[in-house]
Amino acid sequence: MTEQLIKMDGIELCTESFGRKEDPAILLIMGATASMIWWEDEFCQRLADAGRFVIRYDNRDVGQSMNDEPGNPQYGLEDMADDAIRVLDAYGIDRAHLAGMSLGGLLTLMATIKYPERVLSDTLIMTSSFRDPSLPEMEEKVAAFFASAGQVNWEDEQEVLNFSVQKWNLLRGSKHAPDEDKVRRLAARELQRTRSWTASMFNHGLLTGGEELIARVPDIRVPALVIHGTEDPIIPYAHGEALVREIPGARLVTLEGTGHELHLGDWGVILDAIIQHTAGIQQSQSGSVK
Repeated sequence: MTEQLIKMDGIELCTESFGRKEDPAILLIMGATASMIWWEDEFCQRLADAGRFVIRYDNRDVGQSMNDEPGNPQYGLEDMADDAIRVLDAYGIDRAHLAGMSLGGLLTLMATIKYPERVLSDTLIMTSSFRDPSLPEMEEKVAAFFASAGQVNWEDEQEVLNFSVQKWNLLRGSKHAPDEDKVRRLAARELQRTRSWTASMFNHGLLTGGEELIARVPDIRVPALVIHGTEDPIIPYAHGEALVREIPGARLVTLEGTGHELHLGDWGVILDAIIQHTAGIQQSQSGSVK
């Protein structure tokens, strides 16, 4: 794996690649407040071993990418969707498969609509277009937990680590036993490589924009795979079902008993689905939005 700090249009993003650049590219876009390391090294390597050139990156305000002032981000969701294309440009990639988790899935949708000629396929994990206000909201226990973030001393490493472990335990489904040691190791790694924990924790929740793009989700014509856990407490499973209805030809992979997580116990199903989904889609295929 090779890390690369890219600078384009005044934007600085930390990226990392796995595999051979000659293979079809897949860009992994992580969700809010989480850096690229939550696409775990082994997960990325297994995709690379299956013949994909894998790129993951830190969104703005997380990890080693640029930070804005905490509480005052000078960018919106559409800018973050543009960042995905900036990463492809930096690597000299004309077209790629996109895979997004949570907020990363929303950014995947937006990038696909705005730049259809750059996208081969979409994989949408634990995400939503949020177009239907009748769909269930996040569970109250999760909302209450995130509301407590203001009480955390973000300068205290132990408090930050404990908060992260509690968060991931709260988000997991009943199928998986807690793996606190692993989560704590990842959280510690994230702590070491994050420029600003306060910006990382709070700025993404303030972002707006992209409504005109999201209104066009039903116009997406690239192959779409939706993966969703039945016990997702942040973006309930009904959102995944709705997304499959919104995008013509989309396919749903259901993870029974899984929460808002990329748990090792689900990797076999998730990776097999992504590899199958991205196989045989030619680099020259014309992406389109109706």
